[in-house]
Amino acid sequence: MVKKELIELLYESASIQRWNDHIRPPKGFTELDKQAHKMIYAFVVAKFEESDRKASVDWRKLIEGGFFEFLHRIVLTDIKPPIFHKLMAEKGELLNAWVLDRLQGSIDTVEGDFLAKFKAYMFDPEYSRVEKKILKAAHYLATNWEFKLIYKFNVGLYGLDETSAKIADEIEEHYDLAGVQKLQLGKKTSNFMDLVGQLRFQQRWAQTPRIPETSVMGHMLIVAMLSYLCSVDVGACDKRIFNNYFTGLFHDLPEVLTRDIVSPVKKSVEGLEELIKEIEKRQVEEKLFPLLPASWHKQIRYFTENEFKNKICVNGETVILEAGEIGDIYNRDSFSPLDGEIVKACDNFAAYLEAYLSISHGIKSHYLEDGCQKIYADFKYKTVSGMDFGRWFDYFQF
Repeated sequence: MVKKELIELLYESASIQRWNDHIRPPKGFTELDKQAHKMIYAFVVAKFEESDRKASVDWRKLIEGGFFEFLHRIVLTDIKPPIFHKLMAEKGELLNAWVLDRLQGSIDTVEGDFLAKFKAYMFDPEYSRVEKKILKAAHYLATNWEFKLIYKFNVGLYGLDETSAKIADEIEEHYDLAGVQKLQLGKKTSNFMDLVGQLRFQQRWAQTPRIPETSVMGHMLIVAMLSYLCSVDVGACDKRIFNNYFTGLFHDLPEVLTRDIVSPVKKSVEGLEELIKEIEKRQVEEKLFPLLPASWHKQIRYFTENEFKNKICVNGETVILEAGEIGDIYNRDSFSPLDGEIVKACDNFAAYLEAYLSISHGIKSHYLEDGCQKIYADFKYKTVSGMDFGRWFDYFQF
């Protein structure tokens, strides 16, 4: 069972500003945005390791490692990065023990041996060695993406060139990873990451003031992490966890091409929602897929097409299932199961929390209040694929 405190902790990252001692764009530079971008970089780097180096990547460990590092960074957010890295180098075990002590009461009820794995990740150098390296590379790639943007605003600032050199050195340390080499070439995969990065600047609920503001990219990571928590709660197999997480992480990917079209607009005219989905699909095929290796396209389609349907793969073909039909029968890696219903419920819950938190901070509008009321009414008694979402919504009711 997931505690309220853990869900609240996820959203703390939306208020943590990055590079706040530099001139920077006003949006897209929160810790939540950075962590979301990092996990997309991690996906790309890991895929290249599999395809180009035939490396074995444990995707569940990669997902969980990203989650652990996300929580670790939130607890230590007040420490500037150069000091943070020095402290970790000299007092890492003590800091990690302190972080785990702070987090234990929030995460000790997460299923799937989450706490035990967190401890192993922090203290066992051999645990998730490959996945840690990929995540570290992804961290510096995402940091470098940010730095290239703010560099233009801060030319001449004391220490800027030193920061640039340190980031470059860290990326060079990971040149043995095929994905890092390809991304540093600045060709099509790098262009894909630039395009995806624009989702940092697309604001959710753009028609109303809101605190904390969240971007489409940050929202995608929240949905991915919530989908992971639901998946382990229902005892999902590893492939199902992988599919649910990355469907959450990529479910709004087409919005980088179409922007966020709010539900009331989509549903205002009969057939409009289906037309929008068709346009999104066409745009993804024409503009996004040419930036990615052809061998990845089928998997990305699995994440982004009929993303809110339950489905499996049988003999290489996608089969759409009825509500709650995955169950024990198809809960095996060989079927590549995906709980679209769970991802959709997490998407709605994330939207509800975005509105709820703002109203709780005293910033409200009829859009936020109406959104809260409607979503809560739909989910207050709802169980989806074995997951009791009513319990989550009950944590956050007025």
